Amino acid sequence: MPQIVIRQEPHVLISDFFARVSYSQVVVLADENTAAHCYPLIQKNLPGHQLITLKAGEEQKNLTTCTQVWEALTNHRLDRHSLVLIIGGGVIGDLGGFCAATYKRGVDFVLMPTTLLAQADASVGGKLGIDFMGFKNHIGVFCEPVATLISPTFLKTLPERELRSGFAEVIKHCLIADRPMWDELRKKDLHQQDWETLLAHSVDFKRGVVATDPKEKGLRKILNYGHTVGHAVESYFLESGNRIFHGEAIAVGMIAEAHIAAAKNLLKQKELEEITTYLNRIYPAIELPKNRSGILELMLQDKKNKGNKILMALPEGIGKARWDVEVNLEEINASLDYYQQCYT
Repeated sequence: MPQIVIRQEPHVLISDFFARVSYSQVVVLADENTAAHCYPLIQKNLPGHQLITLKAGEEQKNLTTCTQVWEALTNHRLDRHSLVLIIGGGVIGDLGGFCAATYKRGVDFVLMPTTLLAQADASVGGKLGIDFMGFKNHIGVFCEPVATLISPTFLKTLPERELRSGFAEVIKHCLIADRPMWDELRKKDLHQQDWETLLAHSVDFKRGVVATDPKEKGLRKILNYGHTVGHAVESYFLESGNRIFHGEAIAVGMIAEAHIAAAKNLLKQKELEEITTYLNRIYPAIELPKNRSGILELMLQDKKNKGNKILMALPEGIGKARWDVEVNLEEINASLDYYQQCYT
């Protein structure tokens, strides 16, 4: 497992890391936002390096951007003894890690996640990839960074919508694994949360799951709760040119999939109401299309499926989860109806 360090001061994280290692070259990969707001916090503590800056946004998570990165690495003559330091959220972490893992059959990379979403979830577990033909994370690999350096200080640079988006994955971890933490979390609104405690909880939990099941053959599938519906909703809006944030889509997915769990008697009605009430309190309504064929078609391409069966991870009571639960289109449609009715 890679080293994961959580510490307030980002410049100290960087200094400590480079005091222990030596590379022939270092390239820093950032997007236009993290280059402006996060890179300056560590720049003076880095060894000699090159900075590559990409456009920000899920729309950039594609093969065209990968080609730009591979070309830049080639032009900088990076050899296999080099390091790529990736500063940013889940998009650039997934894409940059994928580029590093495939460039010359793999060079070392370090993740320095700057969003709550990336710090709590996306930077842990070695899943890397890009979107393709409208499908989320359709092309990718499993490959761990040599280290993940997490500084809660970066959260102060985030707009509220970005913070709220990342909170969805923190909520998910509690719903599938820790009832007492869920009970604590739901007493507070977004800005009342203790991020250091929640980050440590999420990282420790996900690390344990990934160590048990690194290639997602069993237990790791519980981390997909909310993501079958959520990824389809996110991809639908991205394709329509009306992008919503990842966590906003996952909140839709968690409500809808909790409804499916309740319909299958895996979740009590009271628990469904708890989940729905809190998520409605934190996340604004997403107006789903009346014609859902586009969303349903995206679900039929979900990576978790087997044959023509749609398979989901569903809560089995709050604090536990079950994976590979077969779900049909009628149940999904009913769950999306339920979601929409919650906001009317």
